Amino acid sequence: MEPEHEAQVEECSATEETAQYKTCNDIAFYRRQKLLKSGNCLFHARLDTLSLSGNEAKFQIFNADTKVFLLVEVYSIVGNVVRIKINELAPLKPRYEVPDVLVKEPLTQRLIVLEKDENSITLSPGENGPQILITAKPFQLDISLQQELVLSVNSLGLLYFEHLQPKPEQKTSAETNESSAAKSEKEADNDLGLWEEKFNAFCDTKLSGPTSVGLDFSLHGYEHVYGIPQHAETFQLKPTEDEEPYRLFNLDVFGHKLHSPLGIYGSVPLILAHKPKKTAGIFWLNASETLVDISQRAVAKPLTIGIHQDVKKVRPEPQTDVRWMSESGIIDAFLLLGPSTYDIFKQYAQLTGTQALPSLFSLGYHQCRYSYDDQADVEQVDAGFDEHDIPYDTIWLDIDHTRGNRYFTWDKTKFPNPKRLQQRLKSKKRKLVVISDPHVKVDEKYYIYSQAKARDFFVKDSTGEDFIGLCWPGESCYLDVTNPLARDWYADQYSFKRYECSSDVLYLWNDMNEPSVFKGPEQSLPRNVLHHGGWENRDLHNLYGFYQQMATADGLSRRSAEKERPFVLTRSFFAGSQRYGAMWTGDNMAEWGFLKISIPMLLSISISGISFCGADVGGFFGDPEPELLVRWYQAGAYQPFFRGHSHTESKRREPWLLGEENTKLIRNVIQERYLLLPYWYTIFYEAHVTAKPVMRPLWVEFPEDVDTFGVEDEYLVGNALLVHPVTDAEATAVTILFPGSGEVWYDVKTFQRLQARQTMTVSVTMENIPVFQRGGTVIPKKTKVGKSSGWMSEVPYALQVALDSKNSATGELFLDDGHSFAYQASNQFLYRKFHFHNGVLSSSCADDRGKYKTKCVVEMVLIVGMKASPSSVMVCYSDGTEKVIPFKYDAKTCVLTLENLVLNVGNDWKVKFS
Repeated sequence: MEPEHEAQVEECSATEETAQYKTCNDIAFYRRQKLLKSGNCLFHARLDTLSLSGNEAKFQIFNADTKVFLLVEVYSIVGNVVRIKINELAPLKPRYEVPDVLVKEPLTQRLIVLEKDENSITLSPGENGPQILITAKPFQLDISLQQELVLSVNSLGLLYFEHLQPKPEQKTSAETNESSAAKSEKEADNDLGLWEEKFNAFCDTKLSGPTSVGLDFSLHGYEHVYGIPQHAETFQLKPTEDEEPYRLFNLDVFGHKLHSPLGIYGSVPLILAHKPKKTAGIFWLNASETLVDISQRAVAKPLTIGIHQDVKKVRPEPQTDVRWMSESGIIDAFLLLGPSTYDIFKQYAQLTGTQALPSLFSLGYHQCRYSYDDQADVEQVDAGFDEHDIPYDTIWLDIDHTRGNRYFTWDKTKFPNPKRLQQRLKSKKRKLVVISDPHVKVDEKYYIYSQAKARDFFVKDSTGEDFIGLCWPGESCYLDVTNPLARDWYADQYSFKRYECSSDVLYLWNDMNEPSVFKGPEQSLPRNVLHHGGWENRDLHNLYGFYQQMATADGLSRRSAEKERPFVLTRSFFAGSQRYGAMWTGDNMAEWGFLKISIPMLLSISISGISFCGADVGGFFGDPEPELLVRWYQAGAYQPFFRGHSHTESKRREPWLLGEENTKLIRNVIQERYLLLPYWYTIFYEAHVTAKPVMRPLWVEFPEDVDTFGVEDEYLVGNALLVHPVTDAEATAVTILFPGSGEVWYDVKTFQRLQARQTMTVSVTMENIPVFQRGGTVIPKKTKVGKSSGWMSEVPYALQVALDSKNSATGELFLDDGHSFAYQASNQFLYRKFHFHNGVLSSSCADDRGKYKTKCVVEMVLIVGMKASPSSVMVCYSDGTEKVIPFKYDAKTCVLTLENLVLNVGNDWKVKFS
C-alpha cells in the first residue's frame, strides 16, 4: 500500500464513523411538500382543452391559487398499463425527463371517449381495456379494470408541482432597512430551502431554484404493499404516518442501520400492491431524490348485490395511499394494472427490460476479500479450494490490485504477472473479477485521467470546473457516465488492447458508484455539480451507477465483438439495471440481524425486476462466529448471487479456516449449489424470457393464500424449491408455512412428504437448513460436482421428479454453451420439457427454435412420492426402440430410482412405469 493510500484509508475510516445522513426534516423539498395537507386540492382540470391526437390524450390543469398551468398527458399502453405525465405547460427551460431506463417507447393504443358530462370524462382504449375517469374539479383520475376501481390519482389532493421561475433579484446595500415582517418572511424562505439549502457544513445552491414534484395514489382494496428497494427493512412496506418516509437516494452508508427507511446503495421507484387474486403497481420514473409516504385506512364501500348497489349497506375495505415526493424532474408515472402477479412482472419488464441471462459460471460460488495480499496469496487461495475439494468459479480482486488505486492498472510489485494468474485460472476453468470504480485519481501521468480530462469527460462543479473530491486514490475526478460519449470511451477501456494484461477470463465489479465522495455531503456528490447537458446531480443522482454498469457491460461485450456475455456486479442500481448484470446489498455486517434482514431485502429487489441479487456471505465487516458463517453459506447457496466477501480488517475466513467440521458443512452446501446449477440456469432463462423472479415471495406463487402475504423468512427458488434459512443463533427448530391448498412438499434430503396447507415446527441441525421440493415439479440436476462449473459441462443430468396429489409433475431444462450470445444470434440452445402423468415420464421440446447439439445425457431419475412399486419400467427411445430397465424402490421413503440411463437430453423419449 502506498503511503498516500494508507493515509486515505485512515481518513476514510474516520469519515465513516462520523458520517451523518439526512432525516426527512433535513430535506427542504419534503418540508415544503408536507405543508400541503390532504383534502385541499388546488388543481382543477380544463376539460375543454382535452385533445385526443394519435394515441395520446392531453389536457390542461391549473393551480387555483398560483394560476400556473400544467399539461397532463395520458396514455393507454398495450397490456393494461396507464401512463400519466405532468409537466409545465410553458416552462422557462426544459425539465429533466429520465432517458435510457425504458427499453423503448411503450406501444400505446388509441383512447376514445366513453362518457362525458360537465365535470368528468371517461376514456378507454376499448371495452376490455382500462377505463380512465377524469374529474375536473377538483382534479382527479380514477383507473378501473374489468369494472373494478383499481387506482385513484390525486384523490387526496396532494398533487405538487413547483414551476420554474427566475431567481429573485438580490437586494442592494441601500435596501438594508427591512421591516421585521420582511425579515421573518425571508427567514421562512431560507428554512424552506428554495434557492439555497444547508446541511451540516455544506451549502447547496440551486441553479433552478425550487423544482419539486409530488403526487398521491390510492390503491383500492389493498393493504399489502412491497417494493421500493433498497432499504434494510421488512419485505412488506410499513405505514409511515408517524415515521420517516422511505427514502430513495443512492448513498454509500457504511454499516447501515437495520430497520431504517434511509436510502442506501440503490433504488427502484416501484411499488407493488397485492390482494387475493389481484396485484397492481406504480412505477414512478424519476431519478432525483424521492421520498415515499405510505398510509393505510379502512374505507366504507357500498355493498353490491347482483348488479345493484345498496348504499345503505356498506362494508369496510382496506385502502393504501402512496405519496411520491421528488426533488426535481417531471411527474411520469406508470400504473400497472395486472390483474395477476405475473401480469405485473410482464408489464414492468415491457417498460424496463428483463434480467440479462448470466453466464453459467456467474451462478457458481465467488470468493472475494478486500483485499488479497498479492498474486501468491491469490494462487494459494485458489489451490486451497482444490485441496479441500470445494468447488468455486471466480476469485475477486479489490482496489489493492491496482497501482495506487488507478483502475485499469496493476500493482506490479504485488501482481508481477497478471497474465500468468489469469492463464492459471483459465486452465482450471475459473475466472477473475477485478474492481473498477468511477472515481479517477488526479494524476496527469495516469492515462485514464489525462485522456478523460482532454475529452472533457468529468463531472463539473457549480463553477464549470472539473469537480474534485476525495475517494480511495485521494483527490479524484468523477467520470460523467451520463454523457454517451464518455460511456463510449469508458467502454473502450475494457478492450484487450487498452486494458493491459486483461484476458477473456477477466470480468468486472463496479463499486462506490452511488457515487461515493469522502467528505462530501452525505458522502456523495454535491447536488449542484453539473453533468452532461447542464443537468444538476439533483436531477439524475440515482442514475449514476446504472450508467456505469451499462458502460462496463457494453465494454465487456465489445471486446469479444458482441459474442460473449458480460458479467458486471454493481453496488448502485436503478430501474432497468437488470439488463446489465448483477447487484448485491452492499456493505453488511457480520451479525445475525444482517443475515436475517438479507432475505426481505433480496425479496424486495427480486420483485422489482432485478433477479440477479445477493448479499455478502458472512457479512462484509466484522468477524462472524463459525455458526453464523455456516448458516450464511447455507442461506447464500440458495440465493441468486452467491459470494463470500470480507473487509480488510476482518480475519481471514476462507471456507477451510474454521475447523474440519465447519469446512465439511460449508463444502456440502456449496456442492449442493453446484448440483443444482442446471435448475438455477433454467430459472434464470425463465426470468430472462418471462420476467418471473428467480427468488420469489410465497404470495407470488400462491396469490390467494392470505397467510403468505406477510412471510419474509422463507421464499421460493423458482416455482419448485421452498427455502427457509436459519437466521438465529443456536436454533434447533424453525416454524415453516407450507402454502397452497392441496399442495404436497418433500424434504429434499429425507424425502419426507408433507401435505399443505399447514404451519409446522421443523427441527434443524447444523447439517442443514429446511429445503423442500414442491410436488408437481421436476428439477434438473447434475450427478456429480466438478472443480468449477466449467468442469461440469458434460457431466450427466439427474431428474428429481416430485409427484403432486394427482401423481403428476412438470419441469424444464434450458441448455446452451453457457457463455455466449449464440442462444439469441443463431438459436443455439435447447429448451426441454419433462412431464410425468399417468405413469409415464416424457421428454419433449419446449421451444422448437432451439438447435443446440449436445452429447449430454440424463443418467439418473428419482421419482419422489411414488406410493407403490411398479412391476416394470420401460424406456422408449426416439428411434422407436424400447428397453426394460432395472430400478430400485424404497417403500419407506416412497422413492423410485433409475440409474445408469443413457437418455440424450436433446431427444424425445419416454419412461413407462407399469
